[in-house]
Amino acid sequence: MSATLLILHATATLMLTGLIWFVQVVHYPLLARVGPDDLAAYAMRHTTRTTWVVAPLMLAELVTAILLVALAPTPIPRWMAIAGLALVAAIWLSTWRLQVPAHRRLARGDASRIAPLVRGNWIRTAAWSARSGLALMMLGAGTAV
Repeated sequence: MSATLLILHATATLMLTGLIWFVQVVHYPLLARVGPDDLAAYAMRHTTRTTWVVAPLMLAELVTAILLVALAPTPIPRWMAIAGLALVAAIWLSTWRLQVPAHRRLARGDASRIAPLVRGNWIRTAAWSARSGLALMMLGAGTAV
């Protein structure tokens, strides 16, 4: 069970890390290139389509991070699991306090939210990058022979 849990956890985290770097470096900055007449419709479609990709992965990451703290698999240093869960909390908090409100305003055609969206998203980019390091260390510790 613990090897499967670690693999699921690392998979979700690594997929989200790759996705957030793409969003941070490519996708969000290109929002500034969407014309003012198209921004609201584009932003609404972006949110709907992105949710289908991101939500299942974020839920899987959250559940597996909670399980790693609750089950405390023996070879995993407890601080790693706790730090990983704390980073998940930071990501969710940033998502709901910064990114979701910015996307709502973009969906109303407010282009002034693009630059703050890009700047604020560095929080999630850094947190997911750190989580990837932790997930890989836990995976290594949990699957070492």
